[in-house]
Amino acid sequence: MFVVRRSARLYPAGVQLAKMSGSQVGDLGSGAGKGGGGGGSIREAGGAFGKLEAAREEEYFYKKQREQLDRLKNDQIHQAEFHHQQIKEHEEAIQRHKEFLNNLHK
Repeated sequence: MFVVRRSARLYPAGVQLAKMSGSQVGDLGSGAGKGGGGGGSIREAGGAFGKLEAAREEEYFYKKQREQLDRLKNDQIHQAEFHHQQIKEHEEAIQRHKEFLNNLHK
């Protein structure tokens, strides 16, 4: 039996969230991870400097993701405000047209 999943897009096509993959083996900064990439000489060496560098890297990606989510939220708020204004203008236009039609019949 096959299950078909339809995934809905949570974000517009132009928005890509920064994230770090959790595919490292062991603790962050404890040396080279799997996958062939060491992450640089400091990360490869491990120890306190490797852990500090890993912590800075995690902090960088956390802040980057927060900035992107804040920007997405602000964009959504501005779009909602814009659409509310458009609705108001359209309702006013409908009312003007109704009044015009009523005046034609008199």
